[in-house]
Order: sequence, then structure tokens, then C-alpha cells
Amino acid sequence: MPAVTADTLTLPRLPEPAPDARERPVARITTAPRGFEGEGFPVRRAFAGVPLEELDPFVHMDQMGAVDYGPGEPKGTAWHPHRGFETATYIIDGTFQHQDSHGGGGVITDGATQWMTAGGGILHIETPPEQLVVSGGLFHGLQLWVNLPAADKLVEPRYQSLEGEQVTLVSSSDGGALVRIVAGEVGSHAGPGETHTPISFVHATVAAGARLQLPWREDFNALLYVLSGSGQVGPDGRPVTGGQLVVFGAGDHLQVTADERQGGDSPALEVIVLGGRPIGEPVAWYGPFVMNTKAEIAAAVEDFQAGRFGAIPPGALMPYVVRD
Repeated sequence: MPAVTADTLTLPRLPEPAPDARERPVARITTAPRGFEGEGFPVRRAFAGVPLEELDPFVHMDQMGAVDYGPGEPKGTAWHPHRGFETATYIIDGTFQHQDSHGGGGVITDGATQWMTAGGGILHIETPPEQLVVSGGLFHGLQLWVNLPAADKLVEPRYQSLEGEQVTLVSSSDGGALVRIVAGEVGSHAGPGETHTPISFVHATVAAGARLQLPWREDFNALLYVLSGSGQVGPDGRPVTGGQLVVFGAGDHLQVTADERQGGDSPALEVIVLGGRPIGEPVAWYGPFVMNTKAEIAAAVEDFQAGRFGAIPPGALMPYVVRD
């Protein structure tokens, strides 16, 4: 897992919870079903079965892979539209290319994140580069959808490229966990991602047998998704393993402990921790459009069909196909 790594003993440390701190209890644990997205790449639907009000301000997250592709097998998505939310694509292993109809684009690889504000409407493509398609190789990442409030649904689209070295790195109080802050704040430490909706996005690696006590804003919800490994969460030590999502209740910090013995190919417990200030508005969701009402969804479909989301640029990036 070549996402950004560091010597945790040299990093700033997160504080231990205060004596009167309130640890967040576990409200729900679900297991993500497997499926396929885009041109056929394997995903796990991280939020499946969880009510939207418990996810708010998030609406969707896919774990893409991990998959070790053979030559000619890597796949992505063709050009498609979005409106009404932001996407964060975080690549842990492998490489993805992005291009959109508003001039954004770049290569995302090994710990980098692209943050795309679809806003009023955008077309984009995400696809593996020719080299990866030809040779095959390991691919693993996440795509997260962050809702926008009604007042920001139609903002101007924006693209942010966050390289792995820009991520803020801190460690747990005992140095047993590496915490990568992609966006938002954890304690007094802030990540580089700029978001319309106030959120925090963290990738933590918890060494076998180590415990992470993560400060968390009380006005944010808290979700933890297990990428790989096994451990326990919450004050009751509920067991979790790869592909499971934890929804926490109220409090000012959350706790996760890695099992002493990790199975499979994972030497540590790898988790994504998300939280945000709930928007508390109605959600109307149809495919790539996330709005507040059915009428706004109909308008989004009409605007897309009328070409108001922009155009695919001349000589645009297209999925690479291996020819026989």
C-alpha cells in the first residue's frame, strides 16, 4: 500500500482525550456489498443499507478494488455528467487519469486525491493510463460523493489536485498510528482539501495491537470504513474487518484498536474516517445528479441533454482499449 507513509515517531502527536471527554458509541455496523462501476471495474458500495440521514452530508462511497489486474483488464469510466455535489477520488495503489469539460485534469496516483466540485454541471472521465491497461497491475482507491447545500448546488465547477506529499501527517498519542488528513481538521491539524461543505476526510494506518483515539468535532457526524485488516471500535470493542462501515453516535472523539494478529496481506488496520456537518435538506438523487427536488433532477437531465454542462474537449482523453 504505497499511500503516503512516514516515521510516526517524528510526527506531531494527537492529544489523548481529556478526563471528561465523551467517546462516540457505535450506532451501526454494515458490510459493503460488491458490484461493478463504469466500464466494469470492481467496487464495494461502502454506504449500502445506511439511511441517508445518518450519512449526511455524504451520499455515496465506492471502494475501488483492491484488484490486481492482468494485462488488458484495467477499466475506468467513459465521459459522463454530474451536478449538485462534489467528488473526491483518492488513489492508494495504481494510477487514474482525469479530464473534465471545465479544464480540470491530471494524473492521480499513490496517495493523491482529486477533488472535483460538479456544482451546476460538468462532464468528466476517469480512466487508467495506457501503460497500466497494457501491463496490468495493482489498483486500489476510493471515490466519495459529498453533497452540496441548496445554496451551493449550482456553483461554478472547480477542480483541485492534491498530491500525496501535500497531505497533513500526524500520529496517535503513542506513535502507533499514522493519520493522513486529506481535508478538514483533526484537533488543531488541517488537511489541504478545500470543500464547500464542512467535512473531515482521514486515512489512518493503525499498527497491529495499537490504538487510535481520534479527536472529532462534536457538530460533525462520524463514519469509519475498514479498507483492510481487523480490529475493534467504540467503547464496547465491537469487532470490524475489511469492507465494513461503522456509524458512530455523538461525542468528541472516536476509538479504533487494531488486532494483535492481522490476517491476509494486511500487516496493519487501514481505515478511512469521515465526518461532516449535516446539511439537513431533502435529497433527490438520480444517477449522477444529486439535488433537492424531483423538479431539479428533471431540470438537470434537460440541461445535460441540451449541452449546458459543457462539451467534451477536442482530442479529449478516452478509455484506452487493447486491440487484438
